[in-house]
Amino acid sequence: MKLSPTMQKYIVHWGEMGTRWGVNRTVAQIHALLFLANQPMNAEDIVETLNVARSNVSNSLKELQSWGLVKVQHVLGDRRDHFVALQDVWEIFRVITEERKKRELDPTLTVLRECAIEAENDTEIEAATRQKMDEVLVFLEMLLSGYDDFKHLPPSVVMKLLKMGGKLGQLVAIFGKDDDMAAK
Repeated sequence: MKLSPTMQKYIVHWGEMGTRWGVNRTVAQIHALLFLANQPMNAEDIVETLNVARSNVSNSLKELQSWGLVKVQHVLGDRRDHFVALQDVWEIFRVITEERKKRELDPTLTVLRECAIEAENDTEIEAATRQKMDEVLVFLEMLLSGYDDFKHLPPSVVMKLLKMGGKLGQLVAIFGKDDDMAAK
């Protein structure tokens, strides 16, 4: 596949962005390439287009498949596996968010909950330290609960909420003032 200068820039930046998020550069570049491609690509095409080692492409494709971002597609008359990336931006975002939650946040939440239980009987922990640990746990539980509420919303609803942005925050603040007054 011949890449235009703009496509090259896009793919290189996607790789740089990936490394900042803890993703291997080649994995991210292959994802970008397959996202931009309008036809399924086999591993040899990817090797040739990105000028990377075949073994690196193979491992990267396995990683992308484990995330659910790339799928195998067979082409009539060609015995090789061809690969396609998810094309819906919202679905890509949803898959990445869900996988990161599963791989990073869920295990962290489990450990924080264990620590909260253990801290109740740990006489060496000061009350202020226990309170900090509890605050992190409550925050993460609230964040993940909010995520669970939003992840099932259709993209059109999420887009409307995002477009409301600060206006939604102002509305919540107004209603929050009423709650604050009632509490007094």
